[in-house]
Amino acid sequence: MTKAKHSGAFKGHRFPPEIIAYAVWSYFRFPLRLRDVEDLLTARGIIVSYETIRKWVRKFGYKVCRFHPAGPACVV
Repeated sequence: MTKAKHSGAFKGHRFPPEIIAYAVWSYFRFPLRLRDVEDLLTARGIIVSYETIRKWVRKFGYKVCRFHPAGPACVV
């Protein structure tokens, strides 16, 4: 099995940009803790640790919320 090729800021990450963006957006959009986002993704069959989500939030938080349709609802 080969890894999907990602470009830009998502290059070198294991998960697709859509999953990373969804996790980061969920964290900022709703009053969730990192472990809540982890549980949310696990319920959808995506196994990822809360520590990984924390790193995504730090790296991509501003970018995801800035360009998401619910933009003003995200407070970074």
